[in-house]
Amino acid sequence: MAGASLLTLLDDIATILDDVSVMSKVAAKKTAGVLGDDLALNAQQVTGVNADRELPVVWAVAKGSLLNKAILVPAALLISAFIPWAVTPLLMLGGLFLCFEGFEKLWHGKEEAEHKAAQPVEVIADLQAYEKDKVKGAIRTDFVLSAEIIAITLGIVAEEAFMTQVATLCIIAVVMTVGVYGLVAGIVKLDDLGLWLSKMTTAVAQWVGGLLLAAAPRLMKLLTIVGTAAMFMVGGGILTHGVDYLHHGIEHAAGLVANVAVAGPLLAALTPSLLNLVFGVIAGAVVVFLFGIIARLRGKAEH
Repeated sequence: MAGASLLTLLDDIATILDDVSVMSKVAAKKTAGVLGDDLALNAQQVTGVNADRELPVVWAVAKGSLLNKAILVPAALLISAFIPWAVTPLLMLGGLFLCFEGFEKLWHGKEEAEHKAAQPVEVIADLQAYEKDKVKGAIRTDFVLSAEIIAITLGIVAEEAFMTQVATLCIIAVVMTVGVYGLVAGIVKLDDLGLWLSKMTTAVAQWVGGLLLAAAPRLMKLLTIVGTAAMFMVGGGILTHGVDYLHHGIEHAAGLVANVAVAGPLLAALTPSLLNLVFGVIAGAVVVFLFGIIARLRGKAEH
């Protein structure tokens, strides 16, 4: 009897694992777009840190990301079970936050660059504070992107058994975290790899090393631009998906563009991202403007 019960249990576990495997593959495909944006954003977030502190910073953000997902997975399951209507508004708040952060970065970017250029070399204490701010900012951004990944995954497994939902969400959470921060670690240490190769004795290794050394700073600058654009695309995309009129309008626009000239299919694929980016910039500008008004009113009230 005990043996039969054990075999039944093992059969149930095997069935669950099979379902989890299928669901995880589907969820991974669905969240691949967010993974790309997550990669660009987080690589951009850790730029400007001392070379010897790059990997510790990436590791600190990765741990923060795992903690985010440890909070989000049970929270998503509870919200889905008891107040499913709250998922979209919460995601939209997160999307609005991303747009706000992106526009604030654009708005104050020039001022900060000029201020830093006029300042003397910072002392160690300031560099440590700068590093902590970088980590906190990256973890905040990761929270919103992780929430979207978890929400997409939950939507895929919504009709599955509870244990399948839990297992799939956990697998996706771990795989996405390892994937993103493993790649981020590789990107930020690309220049070190180039330096190591450039010191090798073979001509090919030296050539590849020189190529990597030349490409690394350009790649980081590119990721800074792509990371900021990703904030608007992800944030704007979350907001437009939460409003049926806007979502269907973007799909309709993509359909119209698909029939234009030879490049129609390519333009149709790019149109949703570009429109989400524009909407994200507008939404971010509105929030920054409103926060500016509130700050001025508070300042006047205090004086």
